[in-house]
Amino acid sequence: MIKELNRQGTENLVAIANQFAGLGKVTATKAFGSGNINDTFLVTLDSSKQQHFVLQRINTQVFRQPKLIMQNMCIFTEHVRKRLQSTPLNRRWEIPQVLLTKNEQNHWRDADGSFWRAISFIEDSQSFDTMHDRSHAQEIGYALGMFHNLIGDLPPEKLADTLQGFHITPLYLQQYNEALATTKVRKTPEVNYCLQFVSDRQTFAHILENAKTQGILPLRLMHGDPKINNVMFDTATQQAVSVIDLDTVKPGLVHYDIGDCLRSGCNPVGEETENWESVYFDTDLCQGILAGYLGVAKAFLTENDYAYIYDAIRLIAFELGLRFFADYLAGNVYFKVKHPEHNLARAIVQFKLTESIESQETQIRKIIKDIK
Repeated sequence: MIKELNRQGTENLVAIANQFAGLGKVTATKAFGSGNINDTFLVTLDSSKQQHFVLQRINTQVFRQPKLIMQNMCIFTEHVRKRLQSTPLNRRWEIPQVLLTKNEQNHWRDADGSFWRAISFIEDSQSFDTMHDRSHAQEIGYALGMFHNLIGDLPPEKLADTLQGFHITPLYLQQYNEALATTKVRKTPEVNYCLQFVSDRQTFAHILENAKTQGILPLRLMHGDPKINNVMFDTATQQAVSVIDLDTVKPGLVHYDIGDCLRSGCNPVGEETENWESVYFDTDLCQGILAGYLGVAKAFLTENDYAYIYDAIRLIAFELGLRFFADYLAGNVYFKVKHPEHNLARAIVQFKLTESIESQETQIRKIIKDIK
């Protein structure tokens, strides 16, 4: 998609950017970031008030109701802005703001019908794909805790559910069982390992959803994709200053965010390793993230919330492995793959991570209890 824009020349892009440039003249545009869903560009302005903003073309194949995403984003960013105004923090913290077009709209549709939006750029900040050390981990945890804290008093029903079924593990299990029933699987040691692994955890898949249904865990707003590279760090202080990529903010359980943050942050060898034996869950990094998170989240977490944190960490690693394996069985239709066995390899990484989490249950529960 980005190549297609380049062929049309940057003139078209500048014309679109100018729809949002209320504070100056557009002087440059360039492709930006490593996201694989939306097309993202950094726009430079000749203005002292605002030097840059982020311009995005929303992928409407993934987000079929982009107007709802923008509606959500306007509601919760305005909520956070007011919270920070009334009770300022003692450190830098920003939330990306929605920029309006010249005729006060939160998006722009071009001649092709493409859906464009602009959001403020967090100046003097950077993100990282892997964690450096324990203090870095603590800042990641702080960022997620602050994000949850600032939207914690916004009623979940005020936001639309922009991705139905996202992070509902029993639904992924159902899709897996359907794929299994309709596929002739070539049995290899790797496939047999995965089949047995899922079979042994069929009932466990329901643990968080059951707690939600029974009213044990409350419905709140969640980020939906709190990978560590969605946390922005101040380039001077190395403190977390923002959480970005806000398209999946929706009603759900904060436990899915906690689990996903730890799953992506505490696996030092990463999701794409071929060396399955080297996969492990680093409890030192886990301790760092949870210390940062619970330091802020104490303000809103209940006793029941604490009781399910370990289950959340275990479940989300299992859930992602389940999704990769189901996609492998279905013929690699959802996740992009580099070779036919790619999703099988990814599934095994997540299952090995789950095993490592399970083998350290006592220690992880002790970490939670000690920080609490």
